[in-house]
Amino acid sequence: MSGAWLQLTVFLLVLFAAAWPLGRAIEAVMDGRFALGRRVEAPLFRLAGVDPAEDQPWTRYALGLLVFNGLGLLAVYALQRLQPMLPLNPQDWPAVAPDSALNTAVSFVTNTNWQGYGGETTMSRLTQMLGLAVQNFLSAATGIAVAVALARGFARRTASGIGNVWADLTRATLWILLPLAFVAALFFVSQGVVQTLAPDRTVATVETLNWQQPRLDAAGQPLLDAQGAPQTETVTTTTQTLALGPVASQQAIKLLGTNGGGYFNANSAHPFENPTPLANAVQMLAILLIPAALCFAFGRIVGDARQGWALLGAMTLLFVVAVVAVTQAEYAGNPLLPPLGVDTLPSALQAGGSMEGKEVRFGLDASALFAAVTTAASCGAVNAMHDSLTPLGGAVPLVLMQLGEVVFGGVGSGLYGMLVFALLAVFIAGLMIGRTPEYLGKKIEAHEMKLVSIAILVTPLLVLGGSALAASVDAGRAGILNPGAHGFSEVLYALTSAANNNGSAFAGLSANTPFYNLLLAVAMWLGRFGVLVPVLALAGALAAKPRLAVTRGTLPTHGPLFVALLVGIVLLVGLLNYVPALALGPVAEHLALWAR
Repeated sequence: MSGAWLQLTVFLLVLFAAAWPLGRAIEAVMDGRFALGRRVEAPLFRLAGVDPAEDQPWTRYALGLLVFNGLGLLAVYALQRLQPMLPLNPQDWPAVAPDSALNTAVSFVTNTNWQGYGGETTMSRLTQMLGLAVQNFLSAATGIAVAVALARGFARRTASGIGNVWADLTRATLWILLPLAFVAALFFVSQGVVQTLAPDRTVATVETLNWQQPRLDAAGQPLLDAQGAPQTETVTTTTQTLALGPVASQQAIKLLGTNGGGYFNANSAHPFENPTPLANAVQMLAILLIPAALCFAFGRIVGDARQGWALLGAMTLLFVVAVVAVTQAEYAGNPLLPPLGVDTLPSALQAGGSMEGKEVRFGLDASALFAAVTTAASCGAVNAMHDSLTPLGGAVPLVLMQLGEVVFGGVGSGLYGMLVFALLAVFIAGLMIGRTPEYLGKKIEAHEMKLVSIAILVTPLLVLGGSALAASVDAGRAGILNPGAHGFSEVLYALTSAANNNGSAFAGLSANTPFYNLLLAVAMWLGRFGVLVPVLALAGALAAKPRLAVTRGTLPTHGPLFVALLVGIVLLVGLLNYVPALALGPVAEHLALWAR
């Protein structure tokens, strides 16, 4: 574990060192103080008929985001359905099935990037670039815009508007996401990540490969022998087809935008997406970079840097506990293997742990850290199979998502989610001391608490209701690979990932079916916009309030006491909803495993 502690310490130090200047840049860009940006933006805004100085009320701001993302959904759906007739399809992939196309379109528009398909065997080059990669930018820009709008709500006094949605989306895309993605893509290419429009390449294998496959008749049905058993035939090959494509450009924004959609089915475990330990480390940093930077930007927007540090402190504390928990669980390994004389590790340096489902080139420590990073943020990129984690190891990513994706969280969504919990924390503190709660000089009253309650309760209702439905109908149970507690964990993980807009999966669940495609699409859409709209309403309500002066009775919201209160509220409210479900899944599986 000493190596894991050193890795975690260095990771956090580098992350904070990079996030602090980026936070300052984000605040300046979103405030319109970037001089070069204003000159470049001016003709674009004139062409679009947008006045960036126009201050919009929250209703128009929210309507703009809904229309913008709705059009994006239609575009991604159309690209998938029409890809056989469109260019840049060297493999001649057919149109994606309607239910899968809808699920994927909703997934990428909502920053979830859940994938029920294999990217390299389903999507054309054009669909990957013009549909999926573009939405990676736009969904991340949506999150940044909402987070900044909420921050303005705290900073402004008796204002009727929270900013201009079109200016915010443009600035977030042009001056934050595009430059960072450009630099990251060049770095990944230098590490060996593929970036090409050339067709897939067939190469000779080192060894001759032989395998058995069913024999089929002219109608494509299995042939049976006299006993009714399927007939098989031996297939031999000396070649292998290597899937290629514009991977590095999509890889960069999938990480920086906490999107997570992999070009390849194996995602960041694929050597063409994540070829070296250095690339792996930079990928983890890229996932948390903007969410951490937004905490610093928030402090500058509200005029008190300590407020940003307090939010970042709460996130970091929860994150460190999660990393330690998942790493320890994986080092504990599977108790059933040692008595059989089975060692799952390639190196004595990691004796006692489990390497099942992990890449040898990354090892246990880097795989466990990546699992925590990608589910602390709403990213969903994976470099190991979460379905192969130990029961408690798999519970950690599950819990991180169930907290509401606020432990750093997604680009923008992590910050505004944590601010919702901060409002709940000051409300509870106000009840305890008999004083009207305030946060950053704004009184938190009944209207604000109703919006907070909606934002917090949307995702648990989607997760628990969706899991109950999937576990109670034949169409839901048919996709479960493993019976018992682990099978339930697969379903619970899928709904948790979808409703919290993460996108990672317990891959044992066969989710590319009409039932799961539609169920998860509903969970993803409502999980995104069912929270986003109340948050914007909250921003509008706060912006209209006067900002009160600090008095001796004001609860400080920048010190260790408030950080501890905030962490407690996140754990109590965010996790308590899911305790019974967790007991039926990973907890029951752990007890059954270690009781043998």
